[in-house]
Amino acid sequence: MATDTEELLDGAESRVYELGFHIDGELPQEEAKKAYEAIKAVITKGGEVVAEGLPQKIQLAYTISRMDTTGRRDFNSSFFSWIAYEADNTVHDAVNEAVKSDTRIVRFIDLRTTREAAKHASEMQEFYLKVPEEEPVEEDADVELDAALKEAGATV
Repeated sequence: MATDTEELLDGAESRVYELGFHIDGELPQEEAKKAYEAIKAVITKGGEVVAEGLPQKIQLAYTISRMDTTGRRDFNSSFFSWIAYEADNTVHDAVNEAVKSDTRIVRFIDLRTTREAAKHASEMQEFYLKVPEEEPVEEDADVELDAALKEAGATV
C-alpha cells in the first residue's frame, strides 16, 4: 500500500498523455483553431507539447449526439485535433477540466502514452497528409463491366 508521501511524489511525476478531441464542425475554421489554441495554452503553462495535429475538418463515421442548454444537438462532422504532451498530474487535471468545460469541444479521449508513440503518430499523420486520396469509384463501373462482358460474348 502506498504511503501519503509516495502518493504525493507519484502525482508530481511527469507523464506523457495524448488528448484527442472533436471540435464542433459547424464552427468557422478560425473558431476551431481558437478552441485548439486554448487547450494548448493550458498544456504549455506547466507541461511540454511532444507532438500535435492541428484541427482538420472530417466527416464522422457516426452521428454524435449531445445535450446542451438549447436541447439535443447532432454532429455529423467535426474538426479533429490531438495533442501529445508531457506533464504532471496537476497540469493533466487542468487540461481535462479545460476540455470538459469548453462547449466547443464535442467529445474527447485522454490516454497515457510514450514519447516514442506520440512522435510516431505525428510522423504517420504527416505521411497520410502527403498520400493522395483515392479517386472515387464511378457508380457506372458495374454497368460498363457488364457491357464489356456482353461485347466479349460472355453471359452475365
